[in-house]
Amino acid sequence: MNDDVIVIHDLVKRFGDKVAVDHLDLNVCRGEIFGFLGPNGAGKTTTVRCISTLTDFDEGTISISGHDVRRDQIAAKNCMGVIQQQISLDKDLTIRENMISQAMYHMIRRDERNSRIAELSDYFGLGEYLDKQVDSLSGGWKKRAAIVCAMLHDPEVLFLDEPTTGLDINARRLLWDIVRSLQKRGTTVFLTTHYIEEAEALCDRVGIIDHGKLIALDVPRVLCDSVGSITVEYLEDGKTTYRHFKNRQDAQEFASRLETDSDIRIRRTSLEDVFVELTGRSAEVLG
Repeated sequence: MNDDVIVIHDLVKRFGDKVAVDHLDLNVCRGEIFGFLGPNGAGKTTTVRCISTLTDFDEGTISISGHDVRRDQIAAKNCMGVIQQQISLDKDLTIRENMISQAMYHMIRRDERNSRIAELSDYFGLGEYLDKQVDSLSGGWKKRAAIVCAMLHDPEVLFLDEPTTGLDINARRLLWDIVRSLQKRGTTVFLTTHYIEEAEALCDRVGIIDHGKLIALDVPRVLCDSVGSITVEYLEDGKTTYRHFKNRQDAQEFASRLETDSDIRIRRTSLEDVFVELTGRSAEVLG
C-alpha cells in the first residue's frame, strides 16, 4: 500500500493576477500529524481548501488515498473530514441534530449512525451536551462537536484549519490531546496553525509555505538544526536579537564576547526561530 495518503503535484491557484499557491509539491504520509505553517496570506488556507475540494485550482493534481479530487470527487470527499476556521455547525440545531444531519449527508444507515454518534460522543466526552443548542456551548466544546461531525463517516484524513484560534490555553491543550488520540485511532491529521509551539508539540513533520511556495519541509528537530541547534538571545540597541549556532560551545564563545548589560539567554533553537528565519529570508528573496 502506498504510504502517501495525500499527494499534491504542481498545484497552482490564482486569484486574478495574484498567485496564492505557486507550483506546490507535497506528499503527506498515512497516519502522521502534518503541520502546515506560513505567515498571513502565505497560501495555507487556500491550499487546504483546494485539497478538500472547497476551492477549485488552476493547475496541477491532488489525490486523497489514490482518488483524484477532480475526477473522483465523491470518493475523495468520503476519505476526508474538514474542520474550517469558522465552526460550521447549524446554530438552530442541537449538537445531536447536527450529527444526525452530517451522518445523513454521508448516507450512513440509521443503526450505524446512532452507534457512531454514541461511540464518538462518549470518546470525546460530549454525552451530556448532545441535546444542547450549539450556542450554549463554549468554543472548546463546539470544536469537539465539530470534530465528531467530521469523524462520523470514519475519514482517513482530517483537515484542521487553525483549530485552536480563539480558544483559551486549557481548551487548546485539550484539543492537542484529541489530535493525538485521533492519530492513535489511525487518522491522518493535516493541521494549519498560527501557533508555532502547537506544531512543534504535535506534528511528525512540518511544511512552511510563504508567497505560495513550500520553503521548508522536515521533522521539527531537523528544521531547527538546519538553522542552528543552539540559539543565543540578547538585547542589542534595545531590540531582541537572535543568533543561531551549530553547537553550544560556539554559542557560549559568541555570548562571552558580547558587550551588553542585558541578560543573555542560551537555549535550544525552536521551530518559531526557524519560522522567523525562513519566512524573513524568503520575503527578501521573493519580494
